[in-house]
Amino acid sequence: MTRSIVHSDHAPKAIGPYSQAVRVGNTLYTSGQTPIDPATGKLVDGDISAQARQVFENLKAVLAAADASFENVVRVGIYLTDLGNFAAVNETMKQYFREPYPARSTIGVASLPMGAQVEIDMVAAFD
Repeated sequence: MTRSIVHSDHAPKAIGPYSQAVRVGNTLYTSGQTPIDPATGKLVDGDISAQARQVFENLKAVLAAADASFENVVRVGIYLTDLGNFAAVNETMKQYFREPYPARSTIGVASLPMGAQVEIDMVAAFD
C-alpha cells in the first residue's frame, strides 16, 4: 500500500509533529483540526458555532487537497471541552453533511490546544 502525506495551505499549519492528513490506499485519515484561522494562526473569535464552522472549513480544505469532499467522509470524531455545546455543533455539522451521515463519536475532554472549545478529525474513503 502507498502512503502519501496530504497538505493544504488553506488549513492551519500543524502545531506539532504531525501531518494534516495521511492517505493510505483508499483511506484518508485527517489529523484533528481546531478553530485556528489559517491566515492569522490564531483561534477565531466567537461562540462554539463560529469555532465549529472554522474547524469544518479547515477540514474542507484538507479534504480538497486530497481530491475529496465531505461526501467521502465515513467517520467523524468530535472532541468538546463542554458537552453542553453538543446541540450547537450538531447544527453546524448539518451545514456540511447530508444524509446518510457518517459514523461519529463525540467525546468530552478537559482541554484542547490553544484553548479551543472543539477539535474534529475524520476518516474518508475513496472508491
